[in-house]
Amino acid sequence: MSVVESQVFLGLGSNLDNPKRQLERAIEALHSHPEISAVMSSSFYGSKPLGPQDQPDFVNAVLQVSTSLSPQALLKVTQNIEETLGRVKKRHWGERLIDVDILVYGSQVIDEDNLQIPHPQIPNRDFVLLPIQEISPNLSIPNLPNLEQMISALDETFVVALDAS
Repeated sequence: MSVVESQVFLGLGSNLDNPKRQLERAIEALHSHPEISAVMSSSFYGSKPLGPQDQPDFVNAVLQVSTSLSPQALLKVTQNIEETLGRVKKRHWGERLIDVDILVYGSQVIDEDNLQIPHPQIPNRDFVLLPIQEISPNLSIPNLPNLEQMISALDETFVVALDAS
């Protein structure tokens, strides 16, 4: 029996303790998992915080991976990576060392207490839409308009692509 691989998009974000390095560490941890292979990573983008404004700006990226893990198993892996790298949630939409969200999992639509796919905030987040558009401009996300429509519907975009250094 062959293993079925799903194309998954993960959102990564950090605004503490050298955020670029935190994203690199999370990407390395994902790469090292035997059932996850990285396909492509977006550039790193800088963005203002959505929540309280008395915190540092964020660095965000989107990673496209291929995995044989189920959505729930992948969620456990991402949560374990967050915990291993030292994530502590201080306040809602507050500062964080690392955040790894499952944005899209193939063509699946999931609505469970601990997991919603596609991520319900995708249409509202320029720091997710622009990196996805960079690496997969024709991505079709279940139950959502196309990327161009979602990006043009944003009031403004505030993210800026950061150089690789």
